Amino acid sequence: MSQISAKDVKDLRDTTGVGMMECKKALEETGGDMQKAIEYLRKKGAAMAAKRADREAGEGAICIRISDDQKTGVIFELNCETDFVARGEVFTGFANELATLALDQKCSSREQLLAVKLGEAYGGESVEEALKSMTGKLGEKLELKRMALLTAEEGVLESYIHPGSQLGALISISSDQPEKAKALAKDLAMQVAASAPIVVDRSSVPADYIEKEMDIYRQQALSQGKAEQFVEKIVIGRMDKYYQEVVLTEQVFIKDQNVRVSEVLNEFRKKNQAQAEVKAFVRYQLGA
Repeated sequence: MSQISAKDVKDLRDTTGVGMMECKKALEETGGDMQKAIEYLRKKGAAMAAKRADREAGEGAICIRISDDQKTGVIFELNCETDFVARGEVFTGFANELATLALDQKCSSREQLLAVKLGEAYGGESVEEALKSMTGKLGEKLELKRMALLTAEEGVLESYIHPGSQLGALISISSDQPEKAKALAKDLAMQVAASAPIVVDRSSVPADYIEKEMDIYRQQALSQGKAEQFVEKIVIGRMDKYYQEVVLTEQVFIKDQNVRVSEVLNEFRKKNQAQAEVKAFVRYQLGA
């Protein structure tokens, strides 16, 4: 067996990020051939990924990337097992690579991004293969949980990431004055992150959500001994409060508790003689 030098071990470690002992073993197993050793470790990474498939990947980061013209944006959740790894340079660097790739390729789904090929730095692997290799490199399960693509052809996109990258929001505002709408969009991205609406307006609340809530409020009123003739009025009143919680335009504005988001939008329109509508938003919270 050829002698494995300390320099070769260090070079392999610098290239792969795998521990010194694992690198030494890989070189020994491949007769000191650097490329074969890298392949050996990649295969071992895939094996480790399979072994760790049933592990819980509950930590990680919410990542957002928006194009320079603020017309296209992606948001995704990348998971690992520990906060220590999530804060590390290797994980964050990989997450940034995925964000750039997802935006460049305009990936609109998790499945689409998983199939895209990474650059030479990752051996030309697909994202799905690279996740397995990174599992071997970091010793933890990595998982791309979900992702979304938003566009604003006539308007502007804005985002908000809460410190720690465990909560993020991406929002699309339609406006005929997109430059003026940027500050509004930024405020509403923060609103979405902080107040967790589920839809833009009342008409978009799913029918099954409404039925479920109305049934709960009806049963509560009856169990409290309310008379039948008053139950429906009580249900309607409680539904109004429900809409104020889950509908973005009906929420209290986080920067001024005396107004609602709909009033903020109306004030922008009036002040700037401009059109402005919230077209869509996505809010991801780590593990939620």
